[in-house]
Amino acid sequence: MKISSLLFGLLACTFAATAAAEPVVIKFSHVVAQDTPKGKAADFFAKRAGELTKGKVKVEVYPNSTLYKDKEEMEALQLGAVQMLAPSLAKFGPLGVREFEVFDLPYIFDGYADLHKITTGPVGASLLAKLEPKGVKGLAFWDNGFKSFSANSPINMPADLKGKKMRIQSSKVLEEEMRAMGAIPQVMAFSEVYQALQTGVVDGTENPISNLQTQKMHEVQKHLSLTEHGYLGYAVITNKKFWEGLPADVRGQLEQAMKESTEYANKIAKEENERSLDIVKKSGKTEIHTPTPEEKLAFKRALVPVHKKMESRIGADLIQSIYKETNFDPSKL
Repeated sequence: MKISSLLFGLLACTFAATAAAEPVVIKFSHVVAQDTPKGKAADFFAKRAGELTKGKVKVEVYPNSTLYKDKEEMEALQLGAVQMLAPSLAKFGPLGVREFEVFDLPYIFDGYADLHKITTGPVGASLLAKLEPKGVKGLAFWDNGFKSFSANSPINMPADLKGKKMRIQSSKVLEEEMRAMGAIPQVMAFSEVYQALQTGVVDGTENPISNLQTQKMHEVQKHLSLTEHGYLGYAVITNKKFWEGLPADVRGQLEQAMKESTEYANKIAKEENERSLDIVKKSGKTEIHTPTPEEKLAFKRALVPVHKKMESRIGADLIQSIYKETNFDPSKL
C-alpha cells in the first residue's frame, strides 16, 4: 500500500513538473503583412517575450488575417480564442468605446511629436482604461503612420474626391471625413481592399504608405497624394481575464517586452513609411503628388469641421483636452 502510494505520488509530481514546463502560449493575431511596422513589432515582441520569460511564454504570431479577419478578431479575443491583438484604433468604436475614434479625426495631430504627447501621456492611459469593462486590457499604442489618399485620378484638392467610392475602416468619423469632401465611404475589410481596387468596386482609399505598398495597392492605384490627413495607429490589447491570470513575475516580464516593442514599433514606423514611399516611387506605377501649402490648407479647411460634428459622439471634453496638449486651434485655419 505504501509503495503504490509512493508510486502515485511520484507520478503526480512528474505530471505536475511536465505540466509546469509547458509554456504559456499567446496567440497574437493581426491583419497586416509581416514586413509592416506592426508585423515587425509583433515579431519583435514574440522574440523578447520568449527571452525575458526564459521560455515560459511562447508567442505565436499570425499575420495577414491568416487566423481572423478584421470583423472577427475582437470577438475571438473576448472569447479567449486568441490572447493578443493590435487592431487599428478605429475598431474600438464598434466595440462601444467611441472615444477611440478621436484618433480618426482628420488633422488633429500635426506630426509624431503631437501624437506622442497623447499616446504616451495621461490622455492615452485614460483611453486604454476604458476598455476594461469590455473584458479587454490595453497594453500600449503602436504607430503605423499618417494616412494619404490614393485613387485612379489626380487628388490635388478635396473636390477631386467628390463622387469617388473610397474604402474606409468601420468608423463613423471616417464616414464623415469622406462625406465632407463629397466622396462616398465604403466600409470594407482590409484583406479585401486590393481586389476591390483592382476590379473597380471602390475607386480609392486612405492608408499609411507602408500599408499601401506592402499590400501592393499602389499597383492598382494610379495616383497618390501625400495629404497625411489622418493618423493610423494600433492599440495592443489582450484578454483581461487571461492577463490577470498570469503569474505576477511573468506578467512583469511581458510588460517589459511590450515596453521595448513599443519603442521599437514607433521608431520603425516612420522609417518603414519612408522606405515604402521610395518603393512606390521606383515602381513607376503610381504618380505621387505632394500638396502645396495652399492645397494642404484647403484639405484642412474641408476636413477639420468634422471635429465639431463628432463632438457628441466622441466627447467635446476629450477633443478639447487634445487641443490643449497639442496647442491646436481650429479657429486659426
